[in-house]
Amino acid sequence: MYRIPLPEEFAATAFAVSEARADGIPANRLRSRRLARPFHGIRSPNPPEEGVLARCAQLAPRLRGHQIFSHLSAAAIWELPLPAWCAYRPLEVCALWGAREPRTEGVIGHRHTFDATEVTLVHGMPVPPPALVWAQCAEHLALEDLIAMADAILSRGMAAPDELAASIRRGHRGAVTARAALAEARAGSESPRETFTRLALVRAGLPEPELNIDLRRSDGRFVARLDLAYRRWKVCVEYDGRQHSTGLQFARDADRWSDIAAEGWLIVRVLAHHFDDPNHGIVARTRAALASRGYPD
Repeated sequence: MYRIPLPEEFAATAFAVSEARADGIPANRLRSRRLARPFHGIRSPNPPEEGVLARCAQLAPRLRGHQIFSHLSAAAIWELPLPAWCAYRPLEVCALWGAREPRTEGVIGHRHTFDATEVTLVHGMPVPPPALVWAQCAEHLALEDLIAMADAILSRGMAAPDELAASIRRGHRGAVTARAALAEARAGSESPRETFTRLALVRAGLPEPELNIDLRRSDGRFVARLDLAYRRWKVCVEYDGRQHSTGLQFARDADRWSDIAAEGWLIVRVLAHHFDDPNHGIVARTRAALASRGYPD
């Protein structure tokens, strides 16, 4: 049986059935088994994709006026750090100014009121500003994960602390968690694991480390970028997130560690398994390194 080809604008990405019908594509062509159905009212020439960002792109043609991605889905679109379990949640969409939220399988609908002029497009998809997305995510995330997201927003210059504070709405779900997270958020962290390392150290009573400072020789030449640094005692804490490393990668890291040590610094390396017992794997080792340099003094 001859298969009617799709017009070019529908042949590459997901599209709304209503738009295809308005363009003259017959209903029987849209019922083809060759087209995926990621969401009600959506067809795609490509198989269903995994990942929040990919699923948002498939849902986007279904959004109507005053409907935008929100909460954890918007955070994924902004490429903010999220715990792994977020990838398996339904997508979240909010309706503005009393518009109707979407009601379909695989989507959680919300209603929200804020200035629609603040909506922006990221990867071609409508989302609230980062500060508001962060406050929305406080409904779902644990305190440490919310701090990690705030750290990322501050470090990337996506919002200032006062903007994060202004986004917290008294009495709304997650407001208490958001205020607690903001109190512990810091600009400078470049990954959630760096945030979690800092929190483990500070909550154990150790001094607040400087974040991602450039170590230079006395003549100004660059040596290395230190994740968490105690400049006063010349102790740095480095998170090593490699799952696998080649001989070349290991050699480069070894040279870097030697260069740091040559400047008189002690290095505490933190690996993924140290988070199983951070008091022993991170705090105790860092405390011992600091003590060897005269802390407290």
